[in-house]
Amino acid sequence: MNGLLSNSKRSVLALALTIFAIAGASAQTPKPSQQQTPPVTTPSPQSTTKPSPERQFVSNILRDQRAIWTSPLHLHPQDAWWLAPLTAGTVALLATDRFTTEEGLEFSSIGTNLRVSNDLSKLGSGYAAAGVSGAFYLVGRITDNPRARETGLLAGEALIDGAIVSTVIKAISQRPRPHSDSGRGDFLDGGNSFPSGHSMAVWAVATVIALEYRKHRWVPVTAYGIAALVSVSRFTGSHHFLSDVLVGSAIGFGTARYVYQSHHDPVLNP
Repeated sequence: MNGLLSNSKRSVLALALTIFAIAGASAQTPKPSQQQTPPVTTPSPQSTTKPSPERQFVSNILRDQRAIWTSPLHLHPQDAWWLAPLTAGTVALLATDRFTTEEGLEFSSIGTNLRVSNDLSKLGSGYAAAGVSGAFYLVGRITDNPRARETGLLAGEALIDGAIVSTVIKAISQRPRPHSDSGRGDFLDGGNSFPSGHSMAVWAVATVIALEYRKHRWVPVTAYGIAALVSVSRFTGSHHFLSDVLVGSAIGFGTARYVYQSHHDPVLNP
């Protein structure tokens, strides 16, 4: 009886963390009235110069974190259109993780499959994601390309924001990796599987790139396609459960959308 009660409490904790993580990341898209708009008046010669994005980088992250951690308190009824299906999908994956992971472990037991999955998942590592962000920024600075420069800055900001959220939730959930506990998927058992950090990182960077260059249709398709492949590889390589992957991806995607719509320079719009 105590074991059943313990498992029930762990399931409730997992569900609560899932809802908080998804709401905290995805509910951050500013409403139209909150989005930045170009000034309607011509600044006077005496007006102060706006600080550069680089100088605002740290302060923006601090503001992002305050908004993310308080966002579940500011949900609106219209948020149910994305929160309800996303939460339902996560709950379904949590309930079936033990069964789907058995297939994942069997798939990854084949050497070729495991090698391909591991190679793909490297694209979602912190080093790779930070490298892509840094490359955009450096190219933007060297070639005087403001869009590439902003892409690098916002991707780095989204990456840091998502990493902070994921790290806190990992520390609370303590879910072991599938290969560590034979795929049981228990929480509060001394692990760091929930949510997937690689999925968060690749979706954070991919989303910023897709939003910045959305007028080129092949860019969002390519960016989101790579993010999806990397996320799936974390499951097929038995590094994460499917629910870990979904929640990590949602954190990366939602955080990046918030960062872009909060700090994107509207002067760059066509």
